[in-house]
Amino acid sequence: MALLNTIDTEIKAAMLAKNEVRLRGLRAIKAALLLAKTEKGAAEELSEEAEIRALQKQIKQRKESAEIYLAQNRADLAKIEQEEVTVLEEFLPKQLSPEELEQAIRKIIAEQGVTDLKGMGKVIAAANKELAGKSDGRSISEMVKKLLG
Repeated sequence: MALLNTIDTEIKAAMLAKNEVRLRGLRAIKAALLLAKTEKGAAEELSEEAEIRALQKQIKQRKESAEIYLAQNRADLAKIEQEEVTVLEEFLPKQLSPEELEQAIRKIIAEQGVTDLKGMGKVIAAANKELAGKSDGRSISEMVKKLLG
């Protein structure tokens, strides 16, 4: 909920500044958070994890859309999606660099006692939980495969 209040303030500032790109991204965040709040089984107040999941979902959708638009030679539409991703990413925790991600996953592998690809699912589950919001699932999965494979 704290994020929702922050977004409202940011929307007002973007309106006053007539910053259409930022305003579009902020409105997308607000819509995603309100939608997450109304989902079945959601708590009245969104937890920080739920807010992060909602933002990550929006970012993933926009990145996929941008790839599709680029494949169809629609750079104009891909640019819009990429601009929104930039705004959305501002509200996520700082993302881990590849080196930081590798170090964190090595630690998780050691904690789990996994030595081969058979335990990959166990490591990915632990990493997704521990690194939520700091790295996307695809990066985590690729790094686990690299380190165990």
